[in-house]
Order: sequence, then structure tokens, then C-alpha cells
Amino acid sequence: MLYRTNNPHGGDIYEEKIALDYSSNTNPFGTPQGVLAAMRSALPAVHHYPDPYCRKLVQAIAIFEEVPREYILCGNGAAELIYAYCGAIEAKRAVELAPTFSEYALGLERLGCQVDRYVLQQDKAFDLDAGFLDFLQERSPEAVFLCNPNNPSGRLTPPCVLEEILDFCGQQNIRLFLDECFLDLSDSGISMKGFLGEHPELFILKAFTKSYGMAGVRLGYCLCSDGELLEKMSKAAQPWNVSVLAQAAGVAALQEEQFLMKTKALIPAERRWLKGEMEALGFWVCPSEANYLLFHGKPGLDQALKEYGIAIRNCDNYHGLGSGWYRIAVRLHEQNEQLIAAVRQVCGKEKA
Repeated sequence: MLYRTNNPHGGDIYEEKIALDYSSNTNPFGTPQGVLAAMRSALPAVHHYPDPYCRKLVQAIAIFEEVPREYILCGNGAAELIYAYCGAIEAKRAVELAPTFSEYALGLERLGCQVDRYVLQQDKAFDLDAGFLDFLQERSPEAVFLCNPNNPSGRLTPPCVLEEILDFCGQQNIRLFLDECFLDLSDSGISMKGFLGEHPELFILKAFTKSYGMAGVRLGYCLCSDGELLEKMSKAAQPWNVSVLAQAAGVAALQEEQFLMKTKALIPAERRWLKGEMEALGFWVCPSEANYLLFHGKPGLDQALKEYGIAIRNCDNYHGLGSGWYRIAVRLHEQNEQLIAAVRQVCGKEKA
């Protein structure tokens, strides 16, 4: 748990009365009923220690991802795997984007690693551009951290660009950490897992948190063909880090194909509606391809919306952003209407 440390993320709904949480980007439909049923069925087994090898879960992931079992390591949420990876690679210098998810740098810097940031530009919709490879050539990092789609912009990096970066990393003996936790809820994202066999330097992070609405369960996994790296990461974690309930939930979630299809059908339409409404209120909104939107608006908007029982993500702690930057999840239409109505009230632009 956190102790005398600021929480750098969204999802903290426990101190104030929050009815609508737009600060965390989980599935708008919540948790699948099949997953909840699986956890209820697993309750009689909680007097046992969990399987330290996550055998059934690893087998289910291998089938779902179409990768060998030995490429898979499970963890207590994606965050645990990020920290285990940072500790295992022992990099002295790494590169990440700005803005991007904060835990990469937090995991690296606590071990004394220097983190160089390639700053993305608002006028380019925070897209990764051709200058990135020159930046890598100049900085000579031991590891590169990318998020696809990126958080908080929601922008996808084209597969051809990722392949170019991966080839460069392979040639230069650089590790490439690729966070695909939001990929399954993106419009047209394509995983790089097909390159794992020929690129042991490639490490892909996945989680059940967003796609299956399982943030409170804490379950993530990674894909990598470097067995020595996965073994080193495993030794850094406790042996029973994935609970009985989490393992049962994960196996059940991977059977929820229709649930994911329903979610992916909803997100683009609701995202377009939200973007149009926010732009009509005068906000600049990044053209996202994921289940969340980054926008720039009125400073203090997040605090004002709490008076309406709504939490949004204040992004002023992201490198490359600052005051007035926010991120909102894409949720069900009725909830999205409530959000927009509250934003109008805060901005003094109520509909007549």
C-alpha cells in the first residue's frame, strides 16, 4: 500500500463521494458476469495457497495469445511486472516518451537509471515522429519504453513504425518494452507478439485490468522469448503473487470474446460523441484511438467536477503536459451525458 506517498494515478474514489469514475480507463460495461461467477466458484479454495506457477492461467493465455507457455509470466497487476522488469534489466540509461504512463520512469529511477524523454508535440496530436530513431541513436539507451496506444493520448503507433524501432533495437542490442495493456480496446491496434520469437529483446506487457474491468483483482502478464529475463523477474517477486481468485478470474476472462466485441463496438461511437461535445465547449481534444480522451481545458475542472460526484484524471503530473490537461474514460452513453451536463454547469454553458 502507499504510505506517505502521493498517488500519481486515477481511480482513487475512496475518500470523496464519487458516483462516476472517469479517471480510470476500465471497460465501460464493468466486469463480465462469467468472471464474477468464476471468482465466486473459487471461494472454497481460498484456504489453499495459490498455484505459484499459475498453470491453468498460463495455459489459457498461451491459447489466447497463440504463444508458447514459456514466453509467459504472470504478475500481481501490470505494475508489479513493470517494477520486476526494471529491476531485472539493470539499465543505466533508458528512453521513454513524454507524455506517457508514469510507472516506467518510477520503476527505473528508483534503481538509479537515467531516463531520457522524447517529447511529443500537441500540434502533431502527440504522435511519434521520424525524429525518434535519431534521438535513440544520440542517447544510446539500454532500454526503450513505449506504450501502444499511448497513455494518456490514446494514439496508436503504426506497426511499420514499431517494426522499424524494433529492428533498430535489435541491431543496437537495446531492450524494447512495449505496453499493450490498452491494445485490445483500441480501434485497430495490432500486437507485436508475432515478433517475439526472432526478437528476444522485445518485451510485451498485458493486463486484465482495462479490457475486462478487473482493476481490483490485480492481474497482469507479459510475453517475452528471453527465458533468462523472465526467470530473473520471477525471482524478484514473491512465490504466491497471483491469488486463487485472480487466477480463476483470468481463465474465465479469456473466454469472454463476445464481451470484448460488444465493448469494441461501443467505444468508437461514444468516443466520437464525447469528443464532439467537449470540443463544442471549447476544449482541445486529442483524436484518440483508444477508450479514453486527453483534452486541455479549464484549470481546476477536476476539483469542480468532484462537487457533482465525478472524478476525471488530472494530467498535470505527466511529463510534457501541465495545468489544464485532463483525461477521461469512454463510458456508457447515459453516463457520458451526465459528465457533459456537469462540465457544462462548471463552465457556465448550460443548454437552454
